[in-house]
Amino acid sequence: MPAERKPAPRSRRRKTEPARKLFVLDTNVLMHDPTSLYRFEEHDLYVPMMTLEELDHNKKGMSEVARNARQASRMLDEIVSTAINGIENGIGLDGPSHGQGTGKLFLQTEAIDVRLPPALPTSRGDNQILAVVTHLAGKHPERPVILVSKDINMRIKARALGLDAQDYFNDKVLEDTDLLYTGTRELPPDFWEAHARNMQSWKEEGHTYYRLSGPLAPDLTLNEFVFQNGDNPLQAWVKEKEGRSVVLETLVDYSHNKNNVWGITARNREQNFALNLLMNPEIDFVSLLGQAGTGKTLLTLAAGLTQVLESKRYAEIIMTRVTVPVGEDIGFLPGTEEEKMAPWMGALEDNLDVLNGTAGEGGDWGRAATRDLIRSRIKIKSLNFMRGRTFLNKYLIIDEAQNLTPKQMKTLITRAGPGTKVVCMGNIAQIDTPYLTEGSSGLTFAVDRFKGWAHSGHITLQRGERSRLADHAAEVL
Repeated sequence: MPAERKPAPRSRRRKTEPARKLFVLDTNVLMHDPTSLYRFEEHDLYVPMMTLEELDHNKKGMSEVARNARQASRMLDEIVSTAINGIENGIGLDGPSHGQGTGKLFLQTEAIDVRLPPALPTSRGDNQILAVVTHLAGKHPERPVILVSKDINMRIKARALGLDAQDYFNDKVLEDTDLLYTGTRELPPDFWEAHARNMQSWKEEGHTYYRLSGPLAPDLTLNEFVFQNGDNPLQAWVKEKEGRSVVLETLVDYSHNKNNVWGITARNREQNFALNLLMNPEIDFVSLLGQAGTGKTLLTLAAGLTQVLESKRYAEIIMTRVTVPVGEDIGFLPGTEEEKMAPWMGALEDNLDVLNGTAGEGGDWGRAATRDLIRSRIKIKSLNFMRGRTFLNKYLIIDEAQNLTPKQMKTLITRAGPGTKVVCMGNIAQIDTPYLTEGSSGLTFAVDRFKGWAHSGHITLQRGERSRLADHAAEVL
């Protein structure tokens, strides 16, 4: 009987790996985030000559854009200097990026002459970059060639020419701002029954504490506020978290007149949460989000004045904001730094009028003296002169923080020295800075990165408290 033949082994098929993408960088991506060169993982990058020209054109000056242009040029120089065998075949990014990006960087080393439609004059830098993308798409039909740009019109033109284009997403903290941490959580009706096992409760210095473990405990975040409505309403915050157990502490009720802060009481639940953060000496960083009229500036100033003038916890209040005009710029302003910043600080003056009216009796003389005392303890500073400073024992307020980039936000918060409290406030629906979105704003960045730190807290204020006219306008207009 003949020996049975074994079937020949099948040749092992290699899985076809998807082709590496080739991303063509527009200048505004490098000027927005110089480290974008290392953010494309295993894919390749292509920098057109016009991008280098525009970087060179924008490098002069002291603005954030000019600083980023210089930083991008330095990073490109570092990468190119690692190319031993020339730059025609691409420069590996693995070494310069310390493993963050494993693709290659290609620089334009040849003159490219592509006929664009007559409506797109090649004298414009944007159109020259589009010509480069068109050339690369024809030269590499086997791989995706994608233009990356922060300029919406540039992306529209690219798609109209049949090219792939996309925004630069790597700077976005969140894709959807609905996912942004609000700092509050409503407890379900069966919360106490589900967490009753091994629960401990005790009183200390006027607060009630609950140590509990259960299904919801791991989801809670340090300094997150929890509340429950009903017959036995509860407002508390998470003070300790260890594994599956948490400690809840009841709040100071700032809605009651006996706990008023510089004559101000909380008008709703979120304002009460915010005042608990602002008045707590253990909290070093507070972020407040909310629409116009929710009381962000008023609560922050009231808490600041109380802790500067009454409890002497801080030496003075320092207030700053980004000077981005809503309308046309009104030109150069005369005077000192404080006088130049005065037109931007209308919100401060409006709120001081309210707070000065609550400072008690004493007639016009008493109010005038109080106003002078308050103004002597509030300093208005420009963002332009913040580098290299250290604030000791100060109450630092950053207004309109949604217009800051993450890098500017880091610059400001790292100014804080011992004993300083930083309060950031803003409305991410009102961003005036070009190329910043709700997902990439410095305020969103700070809220997300500080979440869960024992010495920081965040509240999103919901209800407007200005007037019935303002509330109605916010709804219908």
